[in-house]
Amino acid sequence: MAARYAAAVDLDAYVSERRGEWNRLEALTRRRRLDAHEADELVLLYQRAATHLSVVRSHSADPILLASLSQLVLAGRSAVTGSRRFSWQPLARFFTTTLPLELYRSRRWWLVVMVLNVLVGGVLIAYFGSHPDIIESLSPGGLDSETATSSFVDYYSEFQAQNFAAEVWTHNAVIAGQCLASGVLILPVIYVLGQNLLNIGLVGGTMVYTGNSSTFWTYILPHGFLELTSIFVAAGVGLRIGWAWIAPGPHRTRGRALAERARAGMLVALGLVVMLLVSGVLEAYVTPSGWPDPVRIGIGLTVWAAFLWYALGVGAAAHRRGETSELAPEHTVASIPMG
Repeated sequence: MAARYAAAVDLDAYVSERRGEWNRLEALTRRRRLDAHEADELVLLYQRAATHLSVVRSHSADPILLASLSQLVLAGRSAVTGSRRFSWQPLARFFTTTLPLELYRSRRWWLVVMVLNVLVGGVLIAYFGSHPDIIESLSPGGLDSETATSSFVDYYSEFQAQNFAAEVWTHNAVIAGQCLASGVLILPVIYVLGQNLLNIGLVGGTMVYTGNSSTFWTYILPHGFLELTSIFVAAGVGLRIGWAWIAPGPHRTRGRALAERARAGMLVALGLVVMLLVSGVLEAYVTPSGWPDPVRIGIGLTVWAAFLWYALGVGAAAHRRGETSELAPEHTVASIPMG
């Protein structure tokens, strides 16, 4: 009991002794302009108040005292670091510099993935199209021409366009997320791509065998250019992350290489959200629109070409300028001087 009373007395004396500094700090935080001497005093008092808060927290459970002192320290921090107004500049820089730069830096990975998948997909479509027995074993009853065509075409208009766009967006985002998240293990990415190729090969082979290849391409290409490229980008970036710990490069630890590649992958993932949203809109509104085939395919091809220009052209320009994907200092969390 006596020890507890002595501790309370000591704490009261501690608070009383420093109350003047806290009042002075509070007064400085409320001023809009400070001269050089007052600015130095503000930093010093903030450092002391932060230390005082730590001491009081370890010796007192008084919620009112802790809350008031914590509020004072936060006000001091804001005054020292300077308040920041909301700015669209980081978002604009992300889309004009950061995203295309990271897409360009990882281009070799996703371009190779894209070329290999297109070649293997074409081979699978041709193979299944000339082996109906395999199609029948994998999809019983799927070789009827009318059934194959109607089920394929109706898929794109079965639901309301906005609901279908959201469903497609979510589904493709999951696939892209799997490629990015499992990239560090490499094999899961290959498995996801293999499943996707098998589905495309089976559907395409069925349409080719039943004499509906033109329908297949006119319904796949308007959205498929961008949609499949998004998956290939996710897979390529995921594999790039996985390769970082296998071959980190000179003067880098595996942990550092993996962290750098993973950070770049997360930046690309944010861009893929937009890419997949655009491809979902194309699939829901353009693919089943009934517009002339050249118009639908032309829209998809134009959007895809715009993406390639953005990733390889804008990204290359940012690379030549020596840009970095790091945030500008004024948009990062400032370090706080602590005594």
